[in-house]
Amino acid sequence: MAFVLICLPLVMAAIAAAVPSNRWRPWLLPVTAIAHLTTTVTVLMKGIYDSAAGPWLVLDPAGRIVLLQVSTLFALCSFYAVGYLRYRQDKSNRVFCACLLAFLGVISLVTWSHHLGLMWVAIEASTLVTAPLIYFNRTQRSIEATWKYLLVGSVGIALALLGTFFLAYASLHAGLDSGLTLESLLQHAPRLSKPWLHAAFVLLLVGYGTKMGLAPMHTWKPDAYGEAPGVVGAMLAGGVTSCAFLALLRVYHVCHAAGEDAYTSRMLLFMGLFSMAVAGVFMVGQRDFKRMLAYSSVEHMGILVVGLGIGGPALFGTLLHVLTNGLTKGVLFLSAGNIHRAYGSKSTDQVRGAMQLLPLSGTLFLGGFLAITGSPPFGPFVSEFAILNGAFDAGRFVTAGLFLFFLLVVFIGMGATVLQVVQGRAPSDTHRSAYRDGWLTGAPILVVMILVTMLGLYIPPQLGSLLTDAVHFLEGRA
Repeated sequence: MAFVLICLPLVMAAIAAAVPSNRWRPWLLPVTAIAHLTTTVTVLMKGIYDSAAGPWLVLDPAGRIVLLQVSTLFALCSFYAVGYLRYRQDKSNRVFCACLLAFLGVISLVTWSHHLGLMWVAIEASTLVTAPLIYFNRTQRSIEATWKYLLVGSVGIALALLGTFFLAYASLHAGLDSGLTLESLLQHAPRLSKPWLHAAFVLLLVGYGTKMGLAPMHTWKPDAYGEAPGVVGAMLAGGVTSCAFLALLRVYHVCHAAGEDAYTSRMLLFMGLFSMAVAGVFMVGQRDFKRMLAYSSVEHMGILVVGLGIGGPALFGTLLHVLTNGLTKGVLFLSAGNIHRAYGSKSTDQVRGAMQLLPLSGTLFLGGFLAITGSPPFGPFVSEFAILNGAFDAGRFVTAGLFLFFLLVVFIGMGATVLQVVQGRAPSDTHRSAYRDGWLTGAPILVVMILVTMLGLYIPPQLGSLLTDAVHFLEGRA
C-alpha cells in the first residue's frame, strides 16, 4: 500500500504533464485524490502499516494522523482546483497540475518514511515541487516570493541535513551503528551521546522549523502565501507545514526516548510562544488579508510546538490540532482566494462587503476566522483547549497564561482585518471582476467547514483511537 500511495500520484503527475488538453487535464487531480483518499482509509481501517521496504517505510501512529489530514484536504482542494483553473484559461495548467500531483506523492513519502535520511529527501522534494506553484501567476511579486521560498527553505533544509548527520554521529560516538531508521534510534536512544544529540536537536528544530514557518525563520511565509493561488496556500499551510511538524515529532520522539525532555521542552516552549507573539504583533493593523493568513499559520505552528513542549498531558490536543488547523486553513485560503479573484485586490482598502458580493465565500471566510481563533463550537477550540488543559495539568501556569494572552492578541488583530473584508459595502471606485461563487469553487469549502465544525462537536471513535495510539507511541507506550 505504501508504494500505491506514493507512486500513484507521481505516475499521474507524469500523465498530467503529457496530456495535451488544458481543459481536461485538471480532472486528473480529483480522480487521483479520491483514489488516494480511498486507499488511505483502507490502510487505516485494515491496519496495513508495513511495506516491502522494511524499516525504511513504516506508517507509524503519528504518520497516520498527518496522512489522513493531508489526503482529506487534498481531495477537497482538488475539486476546487478544477473550478479555479476554469477561470484561468489564459494560462497553461500543465506544470500546475503535474506539480500538485507530485506534491501529494512526496508528502505521502514523508508520512511513511522511517529513515530520517529518506524523510529529509522527501521534505526537500516537497519544496522543489511546490515552488513552481507559487510562481503560477507569473508576476514580479510571485517570482520574488518563489525565490525567497527556495532560498530560505534551502537554508533550513541544509541545517536539517547537518542535524541529521549529528544525530548519526551521536550513535557513532557512543559506539553504536550509525543507522538512521527510527526503530534503531529509539532502541539505542538512552545510549546516544548527549552533547551530539543536543546539537542535533537544535539544528533539526531550526531546520524543520523553517519549513514549518516558526519565527524567526518564517520570513518566506507572508510572501509565498500572499502571492500563491488560494489552493496552493491551502496545501502549503495544511500540507507542507504538517509534514515538517511530523519530522519534528520524530526527532522529539528520539529525544524523549533518550530522557532529554527537560532540554527539548525549554526550547520548544520558547520557540512556540515566540512564534505566537510575532504572529500577534504582525496581525495587528494588517491590511493584506492573505498575508494575514500567513501570520495565522505562524501562530498555529507555534501552538503545535507549545503543545509538544508541554509534552504528555497536551499531546492529544497537539495531534488533534494538526487535523483541525490543517482543515481550517483550507476554509480560509480557499475562501480568501475567491474574494481576491472577485475584487482583484488583497487589501482591505479595496475589499469590503464580501458577504454581499460573495455570500458563500464571505460567510465561510468569517466562519473560518472564528474557527481558527479557537471559538466554539469548532475543532480548533477543542484542540487548543486540550493543549491549555495540558499546560495546567503539567503545572506550567506561566506558559498557559502567555498562551491565552497571545490567543487574545491574535483574535483582536485578525478580527479587525476579517471584519473589514466581510462587512460594509465595497468602495465605489473599486474594480470588481465578474467572478461569483460556483459549485466547484464553493462546495469544497463548505464541506471542509462542515468537517471543522464536526470535529468541534464530535470526534469519531476511530479517529479518537488513532489519536490515542499516536500519543502512546510518542510516549513510548505503544
